[in-house]
Amino acid sequence: MKVQLLLLLLFIQMNAFSQDKFTLSGYIKDHKNGESLIGATVSKQGTAIGTSANAYGFYSFTLPKGTQTIAVDYIGYKSFVFVIDLKSNVTKNIEIEEEGTQFEEVEITSEAADKNIKSVETGVAKLDIKQINKIPALMGEVDIVRAIQLLPGVTTVGEGASGFNVRGGNIDQNLILLDEAPVYNSSHLLGFFSVFNPDAVKDVKLIKGGVPAQYGGRVSSILDIRMKDGNDKKMEINGGIGSIFSRLSIEAPLIKDKASFIIAARRSYIDVVSKPYLKTKKGFSDTKFNFYDLTAKINYKINPKNTVFLSGYFGRDVLGTSFGFNWGNATTTLRWNHVFNNKLFMNMTSFYSNYDYQIEFKDNSGSGFQWKSSILNYSFKPDFTYYANNKNTIRFGAQVMYYDFSPGTATVTANTVKSDVSLDKRYGAEYSAYIGNEWKALPRLTVEYGLRYSLYTYLGSGTKYNYAEAEPNTERTLLSKEKVASGKIIQQYSNPEPRFSANYAINSVSSLKVSYNRMAQYIQLISNTAASTPLDIYTLATNNLKPLIADQGSVGYFRNFKNNMFETSCEVYYKSLQNQLDYIDKADLFLNQQVEAQLVQGRGRAYGVEFYIKKTKGRLTGWVSYTLSKTERKVNGISMDRWFNSRYDRTHALNAVLSYDLTKRWNISTSFALLSGTPATFPTSKLELQGWNVPYNTDGLRNNYRISSYNRLDLGATYNFKRNDKHRYKQTLVFSVYNAYNRRNAFSVYFAAKKGEPQTAQAYRYSVIGSIVPAITYNFKF
Repeated sequence: MKVQLLLLLLFIQMNAFSQDKFTLSGYIKDHKNGESLIGATVSKQGTAIGTSANAYGFYSFTLPKGTQTIAVDYIGYKSFVFVIDLKSNVTKNIEIEEEGTQFEEVEITSEAADKNIKSVETGVAKLDIKQINKIPALMGEVDIVRAIQLLPGVTTVGEGASGFNVRGGNIDQNLILLDEAPVYNSSHLLGFFSVFNPDAVKDVKLIKGGVPAQYGGRVSSILDIRMKDGNDKKMEINGGIGSIFSRLSIEAPLIKDKASFIIAARRSYIDVVSKPYLKTKKGFSDTKFNFYDLTAKINYKINPKNTVFLSGYFGRDVLGTSFGFNWGNATTTLRWNHVFNNKLFMNMTSFYSNYDYQIEFKDNSGSGFQWKSSILNYSFKPDFTYYANNKNTIRFGAQVMYYDFSPGTATVTANTVKSDVSLDKRYGAEYSAYIGNEWKALPRLTVEYGLRYSLYTYLGSGTKYNYAEAEPNTERTLLSKEKVASGKIIQQYSNPEPRFSANYAINSVSSLKVSYNRMAQYIQLISNTAASTPLDIYTLATNNLKPLIADQGSVGYFRNFKNNMFETSCEVYYKSLQNQLDYIDKADLFLNQQVEAQLVQGRGRAYGVEFYIKKTKGRLTGWVSYTLSKTERKVNGISMDRWFNSRYDRTHALNAVLSYDLTKRWNISTSFALLSGTPATFPTSKLELQGWNVPYNTDGLRNNYRISSYNRLDLGATYNFKRNDKHRYKQTLVFSVYNAYNRRNAFSVYFAAKKGEPQTAQAYRYSVIGSIVPAITYNFKF
């Protein structure tokens, strides 16, 4: 019934629009390199009639018959104006030129100047690579994931922690897409660097709320990263030599203006630099400690209506001394863009994603341990955009996703005798379909509404476990188990996921936005540690574990000042979660075949207010954000059945990022973070056993204390060498100081007997980075 009402509403709106009009459509690209310009605006000059280019640079809008003056705008580019006599539908591809940047008017965004006011999106942050490059970074290396952690509503549990947390959500609640393929572990070097090579990235978009109907599968956020297509005009080489790794990218046309490619590679050399030192240390001569990645993309414009893209990523971390440990991601995405006519655009995507890790160690006697785990995804997804008229843009599509999980293939060898302790593989399939419409209902009111419907099946082959109901916070008893044949349905879940957003323009410089969305997530992370590690195990929804469901609503006020020089916003959100995964006290999650007996599901809630002010023009640019929030859980039998703080709860989060152009050669920058400490469970008393004191928690409350607050200051400076325009050669030196005032932020706190005094318990603070970290990086481009 909901779908029928939605279709009826779309039909009424489309037919209420005049038919005596023609459509102007095409692609908007960069004149210099042929890259599509996502979000470029095309409009009838002097009016509000217009549209924005989609993720592939395609635009379409309808105008009355006759002579029209059209304006194309994109921040950082020269405005392009042309006159066209519309007597029929017209296809016009447009290339615009970069603006010669004035020293006094540097801009740090690649959106339309007032898009934050006019768009219907809430909880959305978009960062330009040029902007990310100005942020001081650890070891001087540009990092996308660290950059988004400086935005309102985004935090992490500390240095050395993989992933990020959005509005109090777990790291597994973020859908990270690289050219539409999911990436499960977004970090290199145990969380210090992200897997995304900035030289290959074109667009970064984080959606925290008001999620459009075309996205699904996670309940907290969508991080949508788009790779460059590759320069189809001329060869371009980018690279850098840093303190910890080097990188190189090459992009060039295969057929000018028709086909191009980009290939980008990085490799760390910590192991190479430290090898002479480690050779002198017993047991460390064969140490392996490095990471590398390769990103590549090729595209081919078959004809004006058809373009194909093939992109991929492969990256790996290797760590080992007396043991071997490695993990990595691999993705492949094949896409086909097809323009049916001036109003209907299709993108068809198929992708493969694989995250795996391996660990192995053995001694001289031959005893040892081997463990391999992997997560494989296969998907096919057609998406359509129908530009019905200037008041309605309809998006619809479907997706099928197949999950192949191997939680652990493990063997233990003792005295040459091997024992198999592997976990059963798990399989699942997720089917979804969606339809949504962006409707300009009134001159001041824009509404986006839609519905996504997801159907999930937990499949064989495998073992179906049936457990008895248990007392709260106790392990459940196994009643029976049965083998299930390949492809047979074990359990099925379905969820309608409505979406709604609205923007009311109060005036030309301010607007009020509201949104609501329901999201369903059919995979969750099994972990009772403070931070994610490469060894964490994901589980599918099963007959014992229900899918995670989240409902989120938000209200925001947006206002710009001084001709869009300052962008400000204030957003209030509330998120309610069902079937939040947790674990009983003293749960054993490591290679446990019946781990579901020790898992429980409860409720969650997160709410807060986010303040944001950003300066986009002038010699001084940057932003300041502040978030006041609360994240809690409630699980029967845990923490005395009370709401307790989530491990990811940070009451206060203040971030500041500033960049200043001293001269045409020198730019200086700084970032500062001040956050409340994360909750932790501390003992409230102690037990004395044979003269030793053992810390003990008597009240049974989880996360009953909070670690000390986190604060850090980073500094950066960039020197631009005089450019050789004849040879198009550009060089920069980037200087950075991470943790400038030598703050030892606590990652965790543990308790143990004081050295030499076993009767005295002492708290110990563990810090991942406890010193100033200076670095220098040399970058080049030609």
